[in-house]
Amino acid sequence: MSNPEMAAAQFRDDFQRLHDEIAKVIVGSEHVIDGVLTCLFAGGHCLLEGVPGLGKTLLVRTLSQSLSLQFSRIQFTPDLMPADIIGTNIVVEDEAGNREFRFRQGPIFANIVLADEINRATPKTQSALLEAMQEHTVSVARTSHRLEEPFFVMATQNPIEMEGTYTLPEAQLDRFFFKLLVTFPTGDDLGMILDRTTQREMPHGERVMDAARLTGWAGLVRDVPVAPQITSYVVRLVTATHPESPDAPEIVKQYVRYGSSPRGAQALLLAGKVNALRAGRFNVSFSDIQKTAHSSLRHRILLNFEAEADGVSPDQLVDTLLKAVDTKAKVA
Repeated sequence: MSNPEMAAAQFRDDFQRLHDEIAKVIVGSEHVIDGVLTCLFAGGHCLLEGVPGLGKTLLVRTLSQSLSLQFSRIQFTPDLMPADIIGTNIVVEDEAGNREFRFRQGPIFANIVLADEINRATPKTQSALLEAMQEHTVSVARTSHRLEEPFFVMATQNPIEMEGTYTLPEAQLDRFFFKLLVTFPTGDDLGMILDRTTQREMPHGERVMDAARLTGWAGLVRDVPVAPQITSYVVRLVTATHPESPDAPEIVKQYVRYGSSPRGAQALLLAGKVNALRAGRFNVSFSDIQKTAHSSLRHRILLNFEAEADGVSPDQLVDTLLKAVDTKAKVA
């Protein structure tokens, strides 16, 4: 669009309309809805962590309804195999009796894929998502198959039930743009949930945007310019997550085994661009970066055993980093 201010205002309106449509179904969890939509407009995948029954699956399903995108749900279990996700070649016989191999698509061939309880599948099956999440392709028998755009993976995991689960490897976690924590609703929200879900008519999301418009907004996000000072701040913030960095705070040197990858910096910057557009601006501020620092970094900071013993969480480290890293770069 030729007018950046007008484009930012339209983006803000569309973001809010989509948020309001989802909020008709999902009560509370405003930060979770905002986080999921930020992932969507930034073109990233999302990991939702919370105990069962908090509406994580309903949130993803409502999102697909509001965007009129193809939705697919995969229930991850210990006996799930990679071919159950990406598809496989099968033998097909035609009317003349000739046989040939044909590729049968798996459930990952959809626009929004819900990987429900992803940590219940074995690492071998979890890794089947890696290529799809990064390259938006799947490879079967030396043939690469392109996934239809837009393509998003929304995964859920239960943080308290460890029996029969497999911890997600770092490489898999790093593919997720955000990790969002879904918490128990407040008393007022729980009352509203009961009102909405115990009547004959259940609320559902209406279509407010199509795939083409969503793709257009994702392109606009990447067009938002970033000042060198903002980029420098993101670099210093991510560098400070590494214990060997001279700028790392003491708490990082004591409790962190390995800091954020460059994908953490990319997530910070892209999320900052989305936050700027949501505010109707075509420039990124320091607060735009800080707003989503926890969601961008909490799953990319690997803690050591001492941190687990002392009960230190990644969010506490991010809090310290935001206070310790100055928005102004030091001049040597």
